[in-house]
Amino acid sequence: MSEQVIKKRYLSVFIILAAFLLGLFDAPQYWNRSVDLVRAKTGISDIGLLNIMPPVFQPFRLGLDLIGGTHLVYQADLSSVSTPDWGDSMQALRDVIERRVNIFGVTEPVVQVEKRNEDYRLIVELAGIRDINEAIRLIGETPFLEFREPRPEEETKSILESQEKGEMLDEDPYFFASPLNGKYLRRSAVDFDSTTNKPVISLQFNDEGTKLFEHITERNVGKPVGIYLDGYPISAPVVREKISGGQAQITGTFTPNEAKQLVGRLNSGALPVPIRIISQQSVEASLGSVSLARSVSAALYGFVAVAVFMLFWYRLPGLISILALLVYTSIVLAVFKFIPVTLTAAGIAGFILSLGMAVDANILIFERFKEELRRGRNMEDALKEGFSRAWTSIRDSNVSSIITALILYWFGTSLVRGFALTLGVGVLISMFSAITVSRTFLYALLSPRFQRVRFLFLSGVSR
Repeated sequence: MSEQVIKKRYLSVFIILAAFLLGLFDAPQYWNRSVDLVRAKTGISDIGLLNIMPPVFQPFRLGLDLIGGTHLVYQADLSSVSTPDWGDSMQALRDVIERRVNIFGVTEPVVQVEKRNEDYRLIVELAGIRDINEAIRLIGETPFLEFREPRPEEETKSILESQEKGEMLDEDPYFFASPLNGKYLRRSAVDFDSTTNKPVISLQFNDEGTKLFEHITERNVGKPVGIYLDGYPISAPVVREKISGGQAQITGTFTPNEAKQLVGRLNSGALPVPIRIISQQSVEASLGSVSLARSVSAALYGFVAVAVFMLFWYRLPGLISILALLVYTSIVLAVFKFIPVTLTAAGIAGFILSLGMAVDANILIFERFKEELRRGRNMEDALKEGFSRAWTSIRDSNVSSIITALILYWFGTSLVRGFALTLGVGVLISMFSAITVSRTFLYALLSPRFQRVRFLFLSGVSR
């Protein structure tokens, strides 16, 4: 037995063990049940494997159509916004609304801008939220922008000591509220420093805000002034001198995108674009559970159908492809959790489609393998040639699928993007599964014993 075959066998064992651990991560309920059973029977809880791998549970993130919730559509009124700024205004609006629904406690809100000709809409999906009226109220409220002044060091120290004792937990230990807030801010914009060419944030206050800002900067020269949005700090620039005239600049290590995002937040002291709700819908969890059960069943039936075909047509390599497909499935599902991907019914459909596509590469390889065996090559040479000649077809077909998935994700709506994402991730991992995992398993079988029973490898190939 060659050294290469031995290495491939060790690598195959490693791949199988890694896939098993990923499978525990994908479906931890089975591990949890076994742990609970062992603990109930033996009383063991703090030693051995049970201590190394305690019960874990991290469910998949399900979309609105599977878990139920609220679907809201808002119409944006852009009549007061100049045409070139429509896109930026809608992104600022999206940022405001997304921050609001995050505060509302939604695990994975979907907030997206939809454009139909010159008509802009904002779509908000709140998975798991049933109270539509409460959701509408919170989304529609005006975000609160405020400027805070620094506390004296003694006061900061006292508050921090109290918080260590569990007291004054709602108090900001570093800043206190000033009279200046977002209602006095006329506008903010991104400028660039003429010397350093770095982005800076320019602020323009109204008359009353100009006086308030002048007093605040006069009192806090050399100190930071906190800028808070919805109670959260977004910037704390240091005052260099007393500022009059109602204009100011926030300087820092901003990238252009960060400066643009900060301007959107500053301008969202009031909603940057007026909106009105035009559609509201409550999705029941019962409908979602039926869709989820049917999707899972479809995935299982599809897997079994592919497995039967591969076993019937390719025999032992077919068994290898099924094992590689199991590894592929464990990796894909783990990636869905790690990213994490919000799985919708369309997203699960993309994953099911990728299961079939994951076998395509194996079929190309095995057919080339069969042709080389029929030409009289030994199994090792036939296998090398099969992988080498099939690679270009595998590469081209998968790249075209990935390009299609990227286009669907870029231009599609939320449901289409979910399908495109799961399909694209599946296709990428299927290339690794076919080229690396399947090849490793097949090379691990290249021993004289297996080469004497060539009929087990491919149907229609004699000894």
